[in-house]
Amino acid sequence: MATLLPAFCAVALLAWSAWSFGGASAPSTTVAVSVGGAAVLAAAVAYYLLVDGVAGFWGALALVGALLLTVATADQWASRGAVADCVVVKVHEETHVSVGEGGGERTVYRHTLRCPGGYPSALAEDHRIAKDGGEVRVAYDPRRRVAPAVEGSSPPWGQAVFAVLLLAAATAGARRFSRAGRREREARSGPSGRPPSAGSRSARGSR
Repeated sequence: MATLLPAFCAVALLAWSAWSFGGASAPSTTVAVSVGGAAVLAAAVAYYLLVDGVAGFWGALALVGALLLTVATADQWASRGAVADCVVVKVHEETHVSVGEGGGERTVYRHTLRCPGGYPSALAEDHRIAKDGGEVRVAYDPRRRVAPAVEGSSPPWGQAVFAVLLLAAATAGARRFSRAGRREREARSGPSGRPPSAGSRSARGSR
């Protein structure tokens, strides 16, 4: 059970997050966050109870990190579920100066858009994505919970890979140090903690 727990929790939370962020009948943000947070906490507690000692603690932390990254990955994949072909009407270049140590200039390009249905109407990027009158394909959230972005501009591959690595670590720890596995190993080893020798088995058999 402990070995299957990380994968089961990740799949369940991924499905919940994808529906919450991109589903047509998605729950409110409060409900989505509450259920997701409770699921992450329950998974961590269950892992800690099922896995021995320090491995249970660190494995639970790895599992929490993996589940949070799973939510972030689902957010980026599912939240901008609609795509529109838009025309860039005008590009405004703005320069922001940071004050303080390590400060510098940052240029933002604000693209005024003309899209079917009127939304999105603007898009901010750190570079010019098209000239005036050019076309751009924009991914956006119909419920307007997150800002629009150029389609395919920010795939969450890094988060997904890191989540898989943390899940693999949690699964390996559960397989190696699960409490159920320890009881089975102790039962096979006998009371002394070592497997009985062939000589002792034959001696007991002769008696």
